[in-house]
Amino acid sequence: MLTGGQASRRHLTARFLRMLSLTLEELAAVRDASGRAEYAGLAARAEALERETDALEREIEDACLAAFAGPLTREELAFHLLVFRSLTNLERVGDYAFGVARDLERLAPRTRSATLQDVLPLVDLLMAMLEKLAYAFAERDVQAAREVMRLDAEEVDALYEQMLRASLTRLHERPDDAEIALTAHRMARSLERLGDHLVNVAERLEALERAPTADGRPE
Repeated sequence: MLTGGQASRRHLTARFLRMLSLTLEELAAVRDASGRAEYAGLAARAEALERETDALEREIEDACLAAFAGPLTREELAFHLLVFRSLTNLERVGDYAFGVARDLERLAPRTRSATLQDVLPLVDLLMAMLEKLAYAFAERDVQAAREVMRLDAEEVDALYEQMLRASLTRLHERPDDAEIALTAHRMARSLERLGDHLVNVAERLEALERAPTADGRPE
């Protein structure tokens, strides 16, 4: 029979992974809309997923607080703290994904498809990072967590700079399109910040797995 801490851990693992999968669904909606060049309804789809994310955040927060009130082993406490401290990161990840979806739908009728397609490489990369992070969390895999950090440092930042240069070039070439350039800049920044929040969770996971257990050995 599972102890209270073990049962809570199993429940939180499933709900935390669901939060990650919701953001993956938001980004998949952005990718699919961009691939088809059909943006109508994109913001509404992302908003529905965001509402589920917010509800999950409240559920997980309540579950963590309830677990903190009961007996937990040191390892169980460390796990619950990781989840609790990461909730804000996952909530912000969902916010940024929703913001990109909303901006894309608003921008679509007023700009060329090339501007809209610029987001795809970064969206694809962030989806890969989300999948890596979900695996790292489910399997307690430090190497997968480190791969999330590497992808952000080596690839997300480079694509972010590329998107910024493209938006500035458009602003220089088409001063009348300032609003479009600024919206493209905001989307690039949102996607870059989304990656930063995934890294924050990966870093906590790495720290958890490197921490010594009660017998003095790493978990």
